[in-house]
Amino acid sequence: MLEIEIDGNKLEVPDGSTVMDAANRIGAYIPHFCYHKKLSIAANCRMCLVDVEKAPKALPACATPVTPGMKVTTHSEKAVKAQKAVMEFLLVNHPLDCPICDQGGECQLQDLAVGYGGSASRYKEEKRVVFNKNLGALINTDMTRCIHCTRCVRFGQEISGIMELGMSGRGEHSEIQAFVDRTVDSELSGNAIDLCPVGALTSKPFRFSARTWELSRRKSVSPHDSLGANLIVQTKHESVMRVLPLENEAINECWLSDKDRFSYEGLNAADRLTQPRIKHGGEWHDVDWQTALDYVARTLKDIVAEHGADQVGALLSPHSTLEELFLAQKLVRGLGSDNVDFRLRQSDFSLDGKLAGAPWLGLPIADFNTLDAALLIGSFARKDHPLLTQRLRQAARTHWAKISRLHVAREDWLLPIAAEAIVAPDALVAALAAVLAAVLKQQNLTAGEPFAALLAGVTISAEAEAVAASLLHGEKRAVLLGNYAVHHPNYASLHVLAQEIARLAGASFGVIGEAANSVGGYLAGAVPQQGGNARSIIERKLRAYIVMGAEPEFDTADGVAARAALESAASVIYLGSFVGSAAAYADVLLPIAPFTETSGSFVNTEGKLQSFNAVAKPVGETRPAWKVLRVLGNLLGLSGFEQTSSEAVRAEVEALGDIASRLNNAVTGVVPVLPAAASGLQRVADVPIHFADPLSRRAPALQKTRDSAAPMARLAASTLSALGVEEGALLKLRSAQGEVSLKAKRDDTLAAGTVRVAAAHASTVALGALFGELTVERA
Repeated sequence: MLEIEIDGNKLEVPDGSTVMDAANRIGAYIPHFCYHKKLSIAANCRMCLVDVEKAPKALPACATPVTPGMKVTTHSEKAVKAQKAVMEFLLVNHPLDCPICDQGGECQLQDLAVGYGGSASRYKEEKRVVFNKNLGALINTDMTRCIHCTRCVRFGQEISGIMELGMSGRGEHSEIQAFVDRTVDSELSGNAIDLCPVGALTSKPFRFSARTWELSRRKSVSPHDSLGANLIVQTKHESVMRVLPLENEAINECWLSDKDRFSYEGLNAADRLTQPRIKHGGEWHDVDWQTALDYVARTLKDIVAEHGADQVGALLSPHSTLEELFLAQKLVRGLGSDNVDFRLRQSDFSLDGKLAGAPWLGLPIADFNTLDAALLIGSFARKDHPLLTQRLRQAARTHWAKISRLHVAREDWLLPIAAEAIVAPDALVAALAAVLAAVLKQQNLTAGEPFAALLAGVTISAEAEAVAASLLHGEKRAVLLGNYAVHHPNYASLHVLAQEIARLAGASFGVIGEAANSVGGYLAGAVPQQGGNARSIIERKLRAYIVMGAEPEFDTADGVAARAALESAASVIYLGSFVGSAAAYADVLLPIAPFTETSGSFVNTEGKLQSFNAVAKPVGETRPAWKVLRVLGNLLGLSGFEQTSSEAVRAEVEALGDIASRLNNAVTGVVPVLPAAASGLQRVADVPIHFADPLSRRAPALQKTRDSAAPMARLAASTLSALGVEEGALLKLRSAQGEVSLKAKRDDTLAAGTVRVAAAHASTVALGALFGELTVERA
């Protein structure tokens, strides 16, 4: 620790700190533009010049290291004169367009110009003009306003992992631009808008829609991936106008993924459901809530009386709130059925009844930054979990953490991969078994039961050796199962093998989780105890279905089978915010509030419960789902439906036991098995980042990004050659459920004998199951 003095205040700071760090510790404000606590030091705006004793000239606080006995004055005549001179130069070429600038009212340059700018400009020559750049569907540019702080450039290099923006030219001819007119396509690109201290980079969807001082600000939580990013939702006249990050170092730091930031546009989709509807005589009729709920209660009673309670099943979205999931399962069980599940994309349920608790991350989210080694199994990490991957990127960048993976595609995660094994889906279990064998070998251990018999027939590959060696690096290690592993037909075997690898390697073991309530669904009891899981609920083609918050053709493990089951049912009760294709198979549509119009809770992947309130009034006749379910329980004459608030529902869930004590990834009584090898081309089905849930699927700006491009049939060069087709050819792909026609795209990140076809998309839904064999031929 070094002792220094700032503005007469003595303090101690760690060796290696800068004057800016020291000033921040005591709350002494130093004006700045290019400095940001999460980015490297650039010291190119010079606004933070301070007076350091014995220094011949003012020094930049952000780049000046602290020395013992240093005395700093931040507002001396010398410092203020230097800061005002810098401000004058910054304003030389800056346009006087504050009245029409979207940054007006929250602009750092505007604020500091009041304190450090002159009342009139001495500059009389023509100002420079910089042409705007097309950076894509999310970021709007007014580059004449740019002050060359390079925050956006450093963000790309250091946080998002790809340098999509750079600076060309020198002096006043410098320009921030993308490479050769490319767009900015990172899944974290919207953070550049927050980082820009002026109006050079602004939100394209928000552009000219409201002034910052007109907006109301409310805290909320993201309903998308399992991180539970904290949000500030800004509204005007009860409409959501913008979403910004709420800083929380333990969860999302000060960042948001583009999906979290821009999905709010989907709230105003054309098919937004705002009125209860009942189908009668093949025609849809708007009705009041009393009529709709009476119809639902009567229908459910009749089906239970005539066919038995076991003919009722519920398919619940993992993006629903904890309170909604709890009351939904309580309603179904009150009817006498145990057919309820929220794990819609999962296909292997062998672990049911064998898990010690709710699957979770296994360590705090914040610990990702300090990992020494991590093994990710079956994860499209960069798109499935952008902010968790960003933390891994920081671990690799700052202290050389070794990140390895076992997966079906060699995707670019924009971080150094220490070791990897890329195999076909049917070989994933065998490859993980080989990693287990390699860990045993490198630690001179012998396999115990039930692994000895399995490993006897496993060959340790060079890739498995490398993965095992990288995992055993350092002290803080983690083994993590991704979405693809959880959706895999042999998930149970993958889970058990990964658990044993983590135990032997002295690593934490976790399941990352797919959605906002992938952990909360277990805590709410929205899984069967003795009844049918999501797959069997669909396969059995029940008489009545309750569908809440999901679009089954896109959000289940087999959209074709799900649609067929719903169309064959006598009644489908659909609770959702959007009509979608539900009008084709449901007989009643109940409009429930999206996360912005209801209160509730999400339990993120580390098991942290985060509650939020509505930020806007429900649209039309929309009602919070927990209220709809509670009233339905009353109409059905069920006990335990007397709650008057979402807080009361949450209290019931919390009364079931402390959350931390209910989180446990341990599995007992499961013997891993090697699946039979596939005989044909295998499908690799990823869920694109902006198609994972109903809200993001309807956000116009997100649907214009590169990540939302129409799916193609992606095959390795060797697979294309074996099929005798070339890139760009139109292919016909057939599965057991149906066929689609897609263009061929060469993708050498895939293993031979596989074809990658995105799921959750209208153009590919006819293929059905996420896993299985496909036949491919020229169309």
